[in-house]
Amino acid sequence: MKDLIIVGAGGFGRELLQWVKDINKIEEKWNILGFIDDNLQALQGYACDYTVIGTIRDWKPQANQEFAMAIANPDIKEKVSQLIKAKGGVFTSVIHPTAIIGEFNELGEGLVMYPYSRITVNVRIGDFVTILGNTSIGHDAEIMNYCTLSGSCHITRGVVLYEKVFLSCNVSVVPERKIGASAYVCAGSTVMTNIRSGNKVMGCPAKKVTF
Repeated sequence: MKDLIIVGAGGFGRELLQWVKDINKIEEKWNILGFIDDNLQALQGYACDYTVIGTIRDWKPQANQEFAMAIANPDIKEKVSQLIKAKGGVFTSVIHPTAIIGEFNELGEGLVMYPYSRITVNVRIGDFVTILGNTSIGHDAEIMNYCTLSGSCHITRGVVLYEKVFLSCNVSVVPERKIGASAYVCAGSTVMTNIRSGNKVMGCPAKKVTF
């Protein structure tokens, strides 16, 4: 059994801990060690049965350890994953037992899938992609490295999300649209056109905003 360390002790980290426990109830897959976070007080004021056992910047991975990514911000996710991997750390995927994954998909390293999230068929998922609860990804879509898809998003046929896209909750993307790298789509938006890299968009249809 591998030792598991959750990277990030914020709200995402506490949620991910719960999903790991749900997995362990079905199959004892991991020995949970706790969290690493550069804020050693990240859990202060929250009920939690595990602690912050060290900082990300100072942690030295050991042979029997695996890491689970619990950071949602794509830029920080990229930096932290590269830092830990450069020190020899190995990331695992955390896929909740209620998540659905169809056939003929390509799944990258460090995938996180929350309860009732869904990947259908012939989908390509990059590294360190985060898919929150009730989010669905339709056939022939591609989600590139470090993307975060918040809860109840709907990614339809043939959509492409380039690296480090962040979708807030309840975003829908119509078929065959492309969202450029590091774009941010605000909550409740419907993407009906291609979105340029780095743009923040909002609304139905989603349009560029500047705040």
